[in-house]
Amino acid sequence: MTERQSNGGNGAAGPVDVDVAVVGAGFAGMYMLHRLRGFGFSVRVLEAGGGVGGTWYWNRYPGARCDVESMQYSYQFSDALQQDWEWSERYAPQPEILRYAEHVADRFDLRRDIRFETTVTAARFDEDGRRWTVETDAGGTLTARYLVMATGCLSAPNTPTFKGLDDFAGRRFHTGYWPPAGVDFTGRRVGVIGTGSSAVQSIPLIAEQAAHLHVFQRTPNYAVPAHNAPLDPEDVRRVKADYAGLRARARAMPPAFDYVFNPRSALEVSDDERRRVYEARWADGGLGFMGAFGDLLLDEAANETAAAFVRGKIREIVRDPAVAQRLSPDNVIGCKRLCVDTGYYATYNRSNVTLVDVGETPIDRITATGLAVAGRAYEFDDLVLATGFDAMTGALLRIDIAGRGGRRLQDKWHGGPRTYLGLAIAGFPNLFTITGPGSPSVLTNMLPSIEQHVEWIADCLVHQRDRGHDVIEAETAAEDAWVQHVNDTADLSLRSTCSSWYVGANVPGKPRVFMPYIGGFPTYVDKCDTVAANGYEGFALA
Repeated sequence: MTERQSNGGNGAAGPVDVDVAVVGAGFAGMYMLHRLRGFGFSVRVLEAGGGVGGTWYWNRYPGARCDVESMQYSYQFSDALQQDWEWSERYAPQPEILRYAEHVADRFDLRRDIRFETTVTAARFDEDGRRWTVETDAGGTLTARYLVMATGCLSAPNTPTFKGLDDFAGRRFHTGYWPPAGVDFTGRRVGVIGTGSSAVQSIPLIAEQAAHLHVFQRTPNYAVPAHNAPLDPEDVRRVKADYAGLRARARAMPPAFDYVFNPRSALEVSDDERRRVYEARWADGGLGFMGAFGDLLLDEAANETAAAFVRGKIREIVRDPAVAQRLSPDNVIGCKRLCVDTGYYATYNRSNVTLVDVGETPIDRITATGLAVAGRAYEFDDLVLATGFDAMTGALLRIDIAGRGGRRLQDKWHGGPRTYLGLAIAGFPNLFTITGPGSPSVLTNMLPSIEQHVEWIADCLVHQRDRGHDVIEAETAAEDAWVQHVNDTADLSLRSTCSSWYVGANVPGKPRVFMPYIGGFPTYVDKCDTVAANGYEGFALA
């Protein structure tokens, strides 16, 4: 199939008609483009940023790096790519991941079908023409038979509506929109609001530069050490000699990355043995800590043993007992995303770092020179909002998407997101979401989850074309059943028991719904494969 009326260059100077429009040029959008090209579809990708990389294009804050090991946080669709690319560290930093994304774009000649600096503002389905019309801030329109949203789960920064925010006269930054040239905090007074993943990574480096750093914490987070280091060339050779084996083991694990999982209960071993296991996991570092015992996310008493261990580590590291107490969470470990840190807790031993608890006494307002808490003024030169994202749904709902009968996605999702498999939405024909709500997405290694979705969507479109179909739509009954299954499965895990961005708790007014599918990657893949093998059951094809 061929593209009709190409506009060339960036933006959208005139009407364009393609088989598939893809929104987003991160890892999902790039692979979607490459995969569909291989099947002969014409594709146009629209990207708001000035380059590829998605979240790794925007999130350039100090210390930004992936919490999944680099040898696994990578594409596996091309073995040549796997073998050729050389990662330098156990956990790849943002600049290296961005270079990897740029390498992929160049290697597979993707840029010619991507329009950068082009923000999609609206998309509407024409029932008569059975096509999507996509509008952008660049002007002009794009029409496509199919629309694929590769907008990412953590790509819509959340800026809380603090009173007086625009009154601040100093420099203001959001970790999700960091200046490409970087920021020098040398000798400056800095305030950081938030203690989630981006704050845990950036605070140690900001503290090294700042004259003084105030950290405003609403809720403390659990963090385990990364123990990041340069990769051992011998370890790299060993992985590359059997990359297929590593990938197969990862696909068999619920989070889609390979790690050592201990199926035993934390409650069936002695206190000494349990501590030895936790100490070994702590020494190894990384997200594998939660695999120390098989019931840590299923049994509160078991979970408390891990939580108590980490709280003990905080007390060992942080010299001031009062500060250590404020940094110690009292909720379930793992129900919020576990942070992987480098020197985070030790940073609070510095004389130029002050922790301010705003959980019980929230921020009154932002002022021209800082902010006020409980009537007390804190002054600084720079304000950093490490306030996270409107996760999973934010990027989709910021686009005015209208499906059958003109119904808007904002209206359908008023009470929370509803999808079939996290891939499709009833009432929105020919629309697909990559790692959308209702799929494992953020509970997994995102690269394998992205590849699985891209390949499923591409196979589906080939199926449509081969059989002369031009419309596919999730059936309401199938969507209802899937939403119920996602909810029922979430209720089995402790992950659903606390206020986290998994349930939208970080965004005021957002419906409290556990958004990702917690049943694990292998179970989910089996379900998707069964749906396809049964002629795309749960979908209406026309």
